[in-house]
Amino acid sequence: MSDRLAVLPQYLLPKQLLTILAGKLASAQAGSLTTSVIRWFVGRYGVNMAEAANPDIASYPSFNEFFTRPLKPGARPLADADYICPVDGAISQFGHIERDQIFQAKGHSYSIQALVGGDRDLAVQFVEGEFATLYLSPRDYHRIHMPCEGRLTRMIHVPGELFSVNPTTARGVPGLFARNERVVCVFEGADGPFVLVLVGATIVGSMATVWHGQVNPPRPGTVREWDYPAGDIRLAQGAEMGRFLLGSTVVMLFPKGRMAFNPAWAPARPIRMGEAMGRRAG
Repeated sequence: MSDRLAVLPQYLLPKQLLTILAGKLASAQAGSLTTSVIRWFVGRYGVNMAEAANPDIASYPSFNEFFTRPLKPGARPLADADYICPVDGAISQFGHIERDQIFQAKGHSYSIQALVGGDRDLAVQFVEGEFATLYLSPRDYHRIHMPCEGRLTRMIHVPGELFSVNPTTARGVPGLFARNERVVCVFEGADGPFVLVLVGATIVGSMATVWHGQVNPPRPGTVREWDYPAGDIRLAQGAEMGRFLLGSTVVMLFPKGRMAFNPAWAPARPIRMGEAMGRRAG
């Protein structure tokens, strides 16, 4: 079956309604039923609870509390690198941005401007730069950390579709990451600006950041933006910056000539938060 044919049902499904329903169920505190669902999920996806700060499945009051569980101290040591991997998951794609086009999958690319919600002035800063698209599967740790130290300058919530973001969908849906709902987080670092884009997906009930809390819902259907000009929000390399409630994807953008990726990286390679992602270029 071709990838386009495989994703056809997603065009027909009521994705927004399914996501709202999933969000309500995931936040419900249903006692033994919640515990049973978590126990099934751990077995089905092979979740390593030994890494969790709290490995007791029965102690989580809701599925969301389990899904966004913190890890034990030291479970993800930080590499001695200029840029570290911000998440657990797998590499979808990474590399050079060709003019303003980000590679998604064979036959598919999308523009920087579309990804960041139409802001041309923001997009132009990353022309001919570098990108990385990292996929978080259901079994992965779902907190997102800083690849390097950064000062928050803006956050943009862009409304959009809620397609799945698994590899099959990435190959089958044109412009996937620029058409799904997303939260664009813009930082200023030692090497210039960089962006982390949190991409929503089917049944991703919400996305949250450490400085704002839950960003969505609400879903008003229009672009929402927050500016942080005072520079009060600074996050160290490796610090938590956000989380997904159910799995999704992070897209990172770096300016031209600022960073070079770890030569051991390759598409589909498993990754862990804290491993070396790259170094300063030059």
